[in-house]
Amino acid sequence: MTQKPREPDPTLIWERPEPASRPAPGPLSRDRIVRAAIELADTEGLAAVSLRKVAAALDAGPMRLYGYMSTKEELLELMVDAVYGEMVSEGPIRGEWREALRSIAHRTRRAAREHKWLIDLVAGRLHLGPNALAHLEASLAALSDTPGFEDIDAVMQAVGTVNAYVIGAIRTEASELRAELESGMNKTEWQNASWPYIQRMVATGRFPMLARVVRDATHPSFDVVFDKGLECVLDGIAARLSR
Repeated sequence: MTQKPREPDPTLIWERPEPASRPAPGPLSRDRIVRAAIELADTEGLAAVSLRKVAAALDAGPMRLYGYMSTKEELLELMVDAVYGEMVSEGPIRGEWREALRSIAHRTRRAAREHKWLIDLVAGRLHLGPNALAHLEASLAALSDTPGFEDIDAVMQAVGTVNAYVIGAIRTEASELRAELESGMNKTEWQNASWPYIQRMVATGRFPMLARVVRDATHPSFDVVFDKGLECVLDGIAARLSR
């Protein structure tokens, strides 16, 4: 008779103790489970992550995992928090306010590039894991002694604005890369295939701005676009501070 997963524990996963260690058939821990899930997501994508597949990677029965977490959603939260832990391990966020906000932005982008599934989980609600809170604490503290940021609301707005830009930029990059994979064409191949159509549409005269893009735009790399966009955001924060 198949055993059913136990009912979800009402306490948050962060404050719930792990079950007692069991040496056979193999030792488990939340950390081992989460690392296996991250490796699976990194290699096969987030859709491949399930308690059953993670258990198989650890040579354990799926029911054993329910002793460490109650739902797949808790596993995803643990995965996100582990990545925040990687970001925190980079050390304190230092420098004047622009440098500090650049550091925050680039840490998040590096993490999302290493773990491409991360962007699908970080947007939306606030993550409450200990590493996520440590990263947020460090981000807010980086501006706390800066003139113009005496009000905690100003600190939160600046950090939140940069984070919103970063998430949007990363989503755009991820969408383009995903489109390449799904179409089987890289960016250059897709542009070459689309070029005759674009030329015909521009020739109608109905799209003068698009004609300027085709004629004059430099189409820089993702890295250049990201940094220029970030500087626009920082310039906006600076203009607000000056007022």
